[in-house]
Amino acid sequence: MGVGDPLHQFEAFVNAVGSVFDGPVTWFRDECYTDDIVCFVEANEQFKRDRMVDNEVLSILRQRHHDCILYEGHDHKEKCASIKEQYDKAAENWFIKYGDLGVYGDVKAAYMKQNHRLLWERRHRHEESNGVKKIPDGIVISSILL
Repeated sequence: MGVGDPLHQFEAFVNAVGSVFDGPVTWFRDECYTDDIVCFVEANEQFKRDRMVDNEVLSILRQRHHDCILYEGHDHKEKCASIKEQYDKAAENWFIKYGDLGVYGDVKAAYMKQNHRLLWERRHRHEESNGVKKIPDGIVISSILL
């Protein structure tokens, strides 16, 4: 994918628009104290907006893949591979961030999920060798799947 392709231009546009709205807020306030209710509510609302945006991105990528399959017909496995790869990576990232939170998951639950994941990765870093991760109960899973 080159610099001039439509996907790169779209990403640049989204990043520019996002920085206009998010820049001043991030500069003004980076952290919430435990007793700051207003900050928690603002962070939770931002988390909900981010989840809706990520859901729409997944929906668009899923629709692009579906349209590519319909357009290409029998050759879709070769010609739609890059779109499928983008969708799979986005779905994996979505599940890493929002998976297992449920419908009512909030920013605190997502933060704790991220914290637990980082701690688990730090504790099990020494078990990784040759591209294969060994799960504590003896199951071996390729790092490509993780």
